[in-house]
Amino acid sequence: MLAYIGLGSNLDTPKNQISKALSALDQAKGVELIQTSSFYRSNPLLDIPGPDYLNIVCKIDTNLEALELLSLCQHIENKQHRVRDVRWGSRTIDLDILLFGDAIYESERLIIPHPEMINRSFVLVPLYEIEPALQLPVFGPLIKCLDQLELSDIKKI
Repeated sequence: MLAYIGLGSNLDTPKNQISKALSALDQAKGVELIQTSSFYRSNPLLDIPGPDYLNIVCKIDTNLEALELLSLCQHIENKQHRVRDVRWGSRTIDLDILLFGDAIYESERLIIPHPEMINRSFVLVPLYEIEPALQLPVFGPLIKCLDQLELSDIKKI
């Protein structure tokens, strides 16, 4: 199953945090890292105080179920000392499952496609970089979603 994961960090050397998380994903049983986007710098959401974020999107091939992949992502976050004190606050690492094939999935723990992805330039721009013709379940063509966003708050680095 092809899946897309958004990774972000704004604490403790963000580029290293993202690289470490990518390595952990690629070394995990049942996961193969296929492609990663460039790094993008963006402002914190909702003007929450904190340093700018670095974000990427990666494409993986996995034989894990969606909830198993979520557990793996949360395990990686925990190993990298992710703290969840403030919603959308600063963090060492964040891994969000954006898409899981063309599945539409909703449970108490996980919603796919990620419900906020179409509102976030730091997700759609790197996703477009690696998969410009992508059709998003529920939301439609990626390019049309991207056209609806303000892109001045994100910069490729």
